[in-house]
Amino acid sequence: MKISYLGHASLSIETKDKTLIVDPFITANELASTIDINKLQADYILITHAHQDHILDVEAIAKRTGAKIISNYEIVTYFEHKGIEGHPMNHGGKWNFDFGTVHYTNAIHSSSFPDGSYGGQPGGFVIETGHHRIYIAGDTSLTYDMKLIPDVIGDLDLAVLPIGDNFTMGIDEAIKASKFLNCNKVLGYHFDTFGYIKINHKEAFEKFAKSKKELYLLPIGGNLKI
Repeated sequence: MKISYLGHASLSIETKDKTLIVDPFITANELASTIDINKLQADYILITHAHQDHILDVEAIAKRTGAKIISNYEIVTYFEHKGIEGHPMNHGGKWNFDFGTVHYTNAIHSSSFPDGSYGGQPGGFVIETGHHRIYIAGDTSLTYDMKLIPDVIGDLDLAVLPIGDNFTMGIDEAIKASKFLNCNKVLGYHFDTFGYIKINHKEAFEKFAKSKKELYLLPIGGNLKI
């Protein structure tokens, strides 16, 4: 599995046969100016919640690639009205897709579309393929529910956690989350895009190392193979 960082909370995940895009917010992110959405491939687009900094480029990518959306019922319905096919999910549910199984997990945040309309409840995902299991937390605070993930779903190869603070968990809470998840490898995201969520990278690496956890902070366009 190859995971590429597209900036902010946007990811491209290449499995054996399919490519997934998570929360594409690229064209309005000055830090991601090197990423051309017209060159991105996608079979599926996973959306954690309806905020603009997570859905901005969904329509453009989906209509060009024919990608199918996976998200909560309200978000899927919103994009179906735009002619984009989707698969609705809700907390605690799972579904077997042609690339693997997706579990829809809890997240503590808000969710509304740019026009202020209701965007359903925010969530996260555990993606299981034949060889890997990764958790994408979405925008969330630290929550005790994270303890249930390894207990119910199984051991994780990687946890993708927000670390920018203010709107989500910060560095210290992400370390605690990794302990709840019983996962030693963390890919940080949702940081540095704008002033409220800028972090001290050196401090983040030092704190994770002190807790005997491995933190990855990828450059935009960079990738990680697991």
